[in-house]
Amino acid sequence: MLEKIKSVFVRYKLYHLVFWFLYHYFWWALQSGAVEAVNNIFFSQYSTKFAFYVVMQALGVYFNLYYLIPRFLQRGKYLIYIPALLLTILLTSSGIIGGYYVNASIVGVPFQELFKVAPTEFFQLFKNNALPSTLASMTLAMSIKLTKNWISSEKRRNEVEKENLKTELKFLRSQYNPHFLFNTINSIFVLIHKNQDMASDSLAKFSELLRYQLYECNEPEISLSQELNYLKNHIELETLRQELSNLDLQTELDSSNTQGLKIAPFLLMPFVENAFKHVSHHTDSRNWIHISSHTTNNRLQLKVSNSKPKLSVTKTPESSGLGLTNVRRRLELLYPNSHKLEVLKTNTTYKASLEITLKQEVLEKTNIA
Repeated sequence: MLEKIKSVFVRYKLYHLVFWFLYHYFWWALQSGAVEAVNNIFFSQYSTKFAFYVVMQALGVYFNLYYLIPRFLQRGKYLIYIPALLLTILLTSSGIIGGYYVNASIVGVPFQELFKVAPTEFFQLFKNNALPSTLASMTLAMSIKLTKNWISSEKRRNEVEKENLKTELKFLRSQYNPHFLFNTINSIFVLIHKNQDMASDSLAKFSELLRYQLYECNEPEISLSQELNYLKNHIELETLRQELSNLDLQTELDSSNTQGLKIAPFLLMPFVENAFKHVSHHTDSRNWIHISSHTTNNRLQLKVSNSKPKLSVTKTPESSGLGLTNVRRRLELLYPNSHKLEVLKTNTTYKASLEITLKQEVLEKTNIA
């Protein structure tokens, strides 16, 4: 029973009500004493004024936390955020003062007799009562929110570091599995006797692929153009060991509009690797792999699809390499709220579509006189 109550309490965020009641209770207790504060809130003529303090400050605080901060402060738009915050504080404090006049009207007691100030002393009430209380509530709420965000950010950063380490180890152990290595080396060996120029070119690409994997990708992010070039080399080497006479391979890796864009290394590879590993090998029907990528306005779109064996039920592309489970996890950690992954599987086809909003590398400009 207690757990159920706790669940409802947290689910509907009822603890916010407790926070606002305690905040204003302590605020009044500091001014008038604990016992008198309870009496003023519940049993006196000032209950309406108290309600205005609670409601107006709650509205002001939540407007700041859930609209101004995410829309302006977190995006670095300080010249908009600061005036907007000041205006919110002024409007909130003014609304609270309105509660004084409503309170006097409801209880039917003259304003000056009820609050010991003349009705025209709006600025005095604003300066001495409403504004300090509003500033305190705004500061306290922002401190709690920013601290909570910092803790969440640190937790996510630690998870990313751990995930990157696990991914690096898994990649070095299994990304280039022995099957791929041996088949590629064997294909190049066969080419040496048939076409030495092609064998030399393939060996250079293979060497570049290994060098890229082992030495050039030690950073959390690399240039998108590097990643796409890596995919192109991988695809070309994969074709060496495929029976192309019965495979329709279509690739369109567009490298335009990629200048300055960064991406986590090897994030795209599992999709291409799975397509080649699980493509069908029918002798009486068409086998195909389609791979394309385009970049528009910092948004990368990768589409990979392939035909698969009709009876392939137990073994799916998700069971190989790093697997889609690991890819999804990396996307959630590295690109939260800025990616979209869709996977469509049928008895004969497998399609994956990935969209990621990438970061733009800041390039320093220098003026030469």
